[in-house]
Amino acid sequence: MVKRLSSHRLAVLQALFVTFLWSTSWILIKIGLQDIPALTFAGLRYCLAFLCLIPFTFQHKNRVALHGLTFRQWELLIFLGLLYYTVVQGATFLGLAYLPAATVSLIWNFTSLVVAGMGLIWLSESPGRFGVLGIIISIGGAMVFFYPVVFPTVQVFGILVSVIGMLTNAGASTLGRAVNSREGIPPLVVTTVSMGFGALALLLIGGLVEGIPPLDFAHWAIIGWLAVVNTAFAFTLWNHTLRTLSAMESSVINSTMLMQTALLAWIFLGENLTIQEWVGLLLVSSGVIIVQLRQRI
Repeated sequence: MVKRLSSHRLAVLQALFVTFLWSTSWILIKIGLQDIPALTFAGLRYCLAFLCLIPFTFQHKNRVALHGLTFRQWELLIFLGLLYYTVVQGATFLGLAYLPAATVSLIWNFTSLVVAGMGLIWLSESPGRFGVLGIIISIGGAMVFFYPVVFPTVQVFGILVSVIGMLTNAGASTLGRAVNSREGIPPLVVTTVSMGFGALALLLIGGLVEGIPPLDFAHWAIIGWLAVVNTAFAFTLWNHTLRTLSAMESSVINSTMLMQTALLAWIFLGENLTIQEWVGLLLVSSGVIIVQLRQRI
């Protein structure tokens, strides 16, 4: 029992560390966006992360799985990659180019609520009374954060692409769970193949639309850290924690990113928030956690 509890505690600490790394991603992206175009930046990050994952994907078990993929499974993985990397990550970087990190993070925190709504509509999965309460609290928190609803013209585009990215992320998350649970494909193969196609498409679009600017050592350091540490390493460690933590525990831990991102943006980017905005963030985080806990309550 002691060993089991120790393993669980370690998994919780590892998951919290991963969410911290992912929260720092928003800060590093905001810094890099000062000189690197958004889509090109995102494409370089995930292409480099894809290259880091290739050696592990060609281990014997994964290589056998790759050779056994059917044409339909290749289609699913390519479509998942285009959704999750080309559209979702492209929208994330574009949103951060026009909005404060805390604002984009808040919009993205609604992903789990949209997934719950999809389950209600398509799978008849009722969120329950506490789930409905969590959704109401989150929506109320967003209203508090954005009140009065007056956005500078330059931010409207950022909000639009962030919302599109969040909605697409909800769909990609649902598709990703279906692929991982029903197709019998190793998770690393799913990640590497989908990331490869999605990242390449994103880099091509970025190169054609924005071009690739000259990059110095500092730029490559940011891209490299995001790719190797915050993507390849962090996703690998996160998947490792999923062997011990329940889906509910992982979701709740992941929900802490909203407040972490806001705090880091305040410290390192000077993105000062009013008391009203902090209250809004807290309400949204609380509502999302309640939705994640609905099955336990």
